Amino acid sequence: MSFPNRPRALFLLPLLVGACQSSNDAQSFADPQEPAAIEVKPQDASPIPGGERCDDLIMPGEEKFISKLWKVTSGGENAEAYWSYDGSRLVMQSRRPADGIQCDQIFVTTPGGTELVSAGGVTTCSYFLPSDDKVLFASTHAADADCPPAPDRSQGYVWALYPTYDVWQRDLKSGDLTPLITGPGYDAEATVSPRGDRMVFTSTRSGDIELWTCALDGSDVKQVTDEIGYDGGAFFSHDGEKLVFRSTAFTPGKEEAEQADYKRLLAQNLVRPSHMELYVCNADGSGRKQITRLGGANFAPFFTPDDKHILFSSNHHDTNKPALNFDLFMVPVEGGDVVQVTHYNESRGKQFDSFPMFSPNGKYLAFASNRGDGEAGETNVFVAEWR
Repeated sequence: MSFPNRPRALFLLPLLVGACQSSNDAQSFADPQEPAAIEVKPQDASPIPGGERCDDLIMPGEEKFISKLWKVTSGGENAEAYWSYDGSRLVMQSRRPADGIQCDQIFVTTPGGTELVSAGGVTTCSYFLPSDDKVLFASTHAADADCPPAPDRSQGYVWALYPTYDVWQRDLKSGDLTPLITGPGYDAEATVSPRGDRMVFTSTRSGDIELWTCALDGSDVKQVTDEIGYDGGAFFSHDGEKLVFRSTAFTPGKEEAEQADYKRLLAQNLVRPSHMELYVCNADGSGRKQITRLGGANFAPFFTPDDKHILFSSNHHDTNKPALNFDLFMVPVEGGDVVQVTHYNESRGKQFDSFPMFSPNGKYLAFASNRGDGEAGETNVFVAEWR
């Protein structure tokens, strides 16, 4: 199903329909020094309005970094949920076939549900801008309002790098939709520095898949990485000084053959994401350092609130072929011992925890997971209180 490019969001969808235990209802009281009543959240209320408490989905004795858990969405495939700067909302991508949404679209949470803010095509990688009244995301809608063809999986598990992806900005107040980063090739995966001065994005404009930064209006574009392989999915540290990102891991002794395969796929706008490790560099690209050597697919890295560790998703611990069990792990920013954060197990032998992001105050963690008793393939957004 395609969506026309309208200046306002298209419709509202509820976040949940009673999947977990409900949190306490919001309470209000009259402050004797204020003329009007002030609504106050109870201690255990969801950080995101509409989220439902589901502590039963925390693995007892194993998931020690999580003390409380709320489920924010229910049904479909929901992922990459990232916080607003004031910590009151999330922006996410969602595919909901039951609601006629056949490929990923971008939504923001509202007190009454979620609001669609993208305009068709396929979208990915949304993020709030510092004012919190604008969001950015990558979309193919300018080239075609319909979903693009799926990638050719006859070549194994590959991701499509649609060359019609550009980065757009939606004004949540006026509804205006404007291009930020355009041009031939894949432009996507944009995130914004907590300092509010620059954004980082992934692009094929140089002929390879590299990281670039620019000002918030899309000007002053600078290349950050320049080594062969897919450098992408970057996030800034909280002080804005460093970037963490994923990069293709070529097998020692097999680099020539694997790089030839990488270039062959890139010429078809495809990339194989099954072997990636994590790197940290300065925001200008200097000081590049590999921080994981785990094997498998390591991705979705995010700095902990003190910028001393990286939280990320990985399947390196899954010995099955294919390795379909992804959990969250944590590693020091300088590299070293890895600690497993999520351990959720379920009967289908396939579990997915990924896309972690800490709230601005460092108290909560948003992440995507298919934990619970949903249908096969269902992935939802959760918010946990972080220990």
